[in-house]
Amino acid sequence: MKFVIITGLSGAGRSQALKRLEDMGYFCVDNLPPKLIPEFARMCMQDNRIEKAATVVDMRMGDMFDDIYGAIRNLKKLKDLDLSILYLDASDEALVKRFKETRRKHPVAPDGLLTTGINVERDKLRKIKDLANNVVDTSVYSVKKLGEVMDKLFNEPGEGGILITVTTFGYKRGIPIDADMVFDMRFLPNPFYQEELRSHTGKEKIVRDYVMSFPRTKIFIDKVNELVNFVAPYYLEQDKKQLVIAIGCTGGTHRSVVVAEELYGLLRSQGYRVIIEHRDIEKDIE
Repeated sequence: MKFVIITGLSGAGRSQALKRLEDMGYFCVDNLPPKLIPEFARMCMQDNRIEKAATVVDMRMGDMFDDIYGAIRNLKKLKDLDLSILYLDASDEALVKRFKETRRKHPVAPDGLLTTGINVERDKLRKIKDLANNVVDTSVYSVKKLGEVMDKLFNEPGEGGILITVTTFGYKRGIPIDADMVFDMRFLPNPFYQEELRSHTGKEKIVRDYVMSFPRTKIFIDKVNELVNFVAPYYLEQDKKQLVIAIGCTGGTHRSVVVAEELYGLLRSQGYRVIIEHRDIEKDIE
């Protein structure tokens, strides 16, 4: 299992880095006490659903921060754990500017000068900086640029690019609020009115064959595929890493499920990272 510890100077982008890892599919916990980190890693390794995890360790913990060195030693003893330490750095000028823009107090010197806090923190983090696999200076980075660097450091080959979620739903329960694109399958003949299909779902061959028997179904799937291929690079250009495609029918059980499954397979065959979810399939038949 991949395990990333993010550390570094306050204001250097630790929170943004953790958010980026979360977008990549990492299971993330912020500001975990160092003594608990090895146990957190063990718990993640025991959960088959978690393939990679990350946490942030910084000076907000005060004296507890020094426990990180023992935690790192224990993590290195764990079999099948691939540990990485990312240290985020920045110039004093860049950090002062960021703190003044956000009007935040420095955690190490809440009642003192920013420069004093930065210097104290920089000195206390010197040892863990030396242990880091990657040291990134974010002085001139935008959030977008930091995200690009995180992608290069932590995305596996084939994991880059956009993550597409294809989800199905029933209109009588509402459109998914996180959808970027919504498609209505109620223009297709409804299997509900075929008595032998009513109690089945779109994941079963008997329903799939019925829905796909209409030429308009395949034409529609091809057009959606063409649209996704067109917009995906532009989403990435705008630093949008996820695309949620919602496909609906009356109950979310028959037509939408067939179309979503077909689109899911087509997109995967083209190399996209795709997740499929059926929100309403186990609820009442449409």
